[in-house]
Amino acid sequence: MGARKIVRIDEQLCDGCGQCVPSCAEGAIQIIDGKARLLDDKFCDGLGACLGECPQGAISIEEREAAEFDEAAVEEHLKEQAPAARKPRPLAHAHAPGGGCPGSQMLDLGQGRPAALAGPRGDPAASALGHWPVKLKLVPPRAPFLDGADLLLTADCVPFAHPDLHRDVLPGNAVVIGCPKFDDHEDGLQRLTDILREANINSLTVVRMEVPCCGGYWHMAQEALAASGKDLPLRQVVIGVRGGILEGQAPAAAAAG
Repeated sequence: MGARKIVRIDEQLCDGCGQCVPSCAEGAIQIIDGKARLLDDKFCDGLGACLGECPQGAISIEEREAAEFDEAAVEEHLKEQAPAARKPRPLAHAHAPGGGCPGSQMLDLGQGRPAALAGPRGDPAASALGHWPVKLKLVPPRAPFLDGADLLLTADCVPFAHPDLHRDVLPGNAVVIGCPKFDDHEDGLQRLTDILREANINSLTVVRMEVPCCGGYWHMAQEALAASGKDLPLRQVVIGVRGGILEGQAPAAAAAG
């Protein structure tokens, strides 16, 4: 047991509405005696997928002494729950009263995506995203879509600057995104290290903007790779604020070559 980040529920603020319950994929929160309660520290991964679901602001993240998150115990816990209680809500009802955010639910968006998107640049094209979620803090280190993947660590400004992201960068790759300036560096470093250590990753490519603060992801990738003990190809692609590739080669083009 050691200090780590974990969910805190303020019982004075909680009104027992239950909106936080379905948003916790691990089933760590239940309504007991009219209040939301954390069933066991080992069920909570501390990522806070439930934070935005409480209308009273009763849920926060704190750092305290707690048992380590136990993925195996979570699996057993979910098996013991009634099927109706652990059945994921359809995406179409994500905003229904009492519904939870499906943002952390893992989805395979299809294995049949093309290696590259056809058609002239600028033509409408299908998405090349092959999985969900994509936020670094929400992607489990052992997510099935990471197995045998070439991984992109991408700054979340990149899709807005580079119009051909789905043509040049995404095809055939798994992706995790975030902001090296505003996201917590230590949390991101630990999550990326865990992914590199536990998943069967083939390579890691950092796709970042040219602005200096975005260089944090390149340094994070180097730190995480060293900490993971893995020897993987590490590349960097730098996108200009006007949209062009200033440095490196787009992963899809590199694979094709």
